[in-house]
Amino acid sequence: MRDQGLFDKIDLHLIRVLHTVLTERSVSRAALKLGMYQPQVSAALKRLRELAGDPLLVRSGATMVPTDAALRMIDPSASILRAAEVLFSDARGFDPRTAEQTFRVAASDYLDPHFLPGLVADLKREAPRTRVEIHPLSSDGHYADRLAQGELDVVVGNWLQPPGDLHRGELFTDEVVCLVAADHPAARRGWNADEWLAAEHVAPTPLHPGARGVIDEHLESQGLARNITARCAHFSLIPAMVASTLLVLTTGRLFCERYAAHLRVAILKPPVDFPPLTYYQLWHERSHGSAAARWLRGRVKAAAGALRTSQA
Repeated sequence: MRDQGLFDKIDLHLIRVLHTVLTERSVSRAALKLGMYQPQVSAALKRLRELAGDPLLVRSGATMVPTDAALRMIDPSASILRAAEVLFSDARGFDPRTAEQTFRVAASDYLDPHFLPGLVADLKREAPRTRVEIHPLSSDGHYADRLAQGELDVVVGNWLQPPGDLHRGELFTDEVVCLVAADHPAARRGWNADEWLAAEHVAPTPLHPGARGVIDEHLESQGLARNITARCAHFSLIPAMVASTLLVLTTGRLFCERYAAHLRVAILKPPVDFPPLTYYQLWHERSHGSAAARWLRGRVKAAAGALRTSQA
């Protein structure tokens, strides 16, 4: 191996100090976070500077900032620490009562609004020392890359055709319905397909240019297109918009029923046939055999199952 002598001088603790110092941009804050004395962190930083041949942190006014070389070290050092976390936790066997790792879940907010709060409550109850990060689906649509790189453990959402290069597990299916204001004309007299297509529709902002949701993908496959006159990046805000306008939201029944109890809205069947919405969790081969990741996927499935129970 190239520079074998250099690699022999690097241990996991030194990588942890490197990442913490660079992200905290302060030796004193890094010492607090690491539970070390400041002189110990300073000594480790000195070793790192010698190994890197770079100052890593330099003063800028009253603060410290990473050098260009140091900035390039942040992501690789985080990846090394995540890999070690998985490696050793799985080698010992995963015990949720004592586990201290971080779970990273990306999910669409088109889900039932009770899903993520229920999942986080379950994770903190069953594995109280773990950390939980909830991420939106990335705007660039590259969640497969983030799963591959260990930046995410699980992605939850719905797809007409789930990606074939990822593992997937079905969570639940839901009926497609429309949410309209209680005094919307269609709530009084009904509608046909042409009237529904011509109505003013509200839809989520695309995750990335050219992206289509499952509703519009299905309509396009039938040679149809609806009249979308409003878009919103925050799905949970759309029901309130619907309640005071003539806008039509088309999505899953579970989502709509959560809002029907406290907003002046009505739930109608669309006059166009839709297949059921199927929600999945997706994960990469990287974490397929991980005991911790299997446990997490089990909790995701249980949280999804609890949605049906709470609706009963």
